[in-house]
Amino acid sequence: MDDSNINWILAIACLLAGIGIGALGYHLLNASAAGQQRLRQRLAERDRELAALKEGLGDHFGEMSTLVESLQRDSEALARRLAQDSEALGGKPRARGLEVTTAPAANDTEEALPTPRDYADGTGGTLSEDFGLKNDEARAPQPPRY
Repeated sequence: MDDSNINWILAIACLLAGIGIGALGYHLLNASAAGQQRLRQRLAERDRELAALKEGLGDHFGEMSTLVESLQRDSEALARRLAQDSEALGGKPRARGLEVTTAPAANDTEEALPTPRDYADGTGGTLSEDFGLKNDEARAPQPPRY
């Protein structure tokens, strides 16, 4: 074979290999792009669902507020009706609401509170005034007993 034919064959083989590698790379990169497109679509669907749920929740709370107001009006009407019927039957009228009891007022004169101690009665602790003081009389030698 001629050297020029080998060069042409080598050039064509490299061109075909480059085309194959390029097609493979495009296929691999395009596959991830398709996956990203699917993820974007799913995200858009979730956003629409979330917006619909938020709107539905707002409507639900509005309806509950209306129902609570209606329930309050009905309970007040019932309380008025019961009070009227009680008065008509000769019962004594009841005070509306809860009765609040007052707590006894604190004395302005403070009683002498004992100082806190870290020991029980009859024993001395680290906060007692005589802690660490040695009794010299107890250390003095005692005369022998016969």
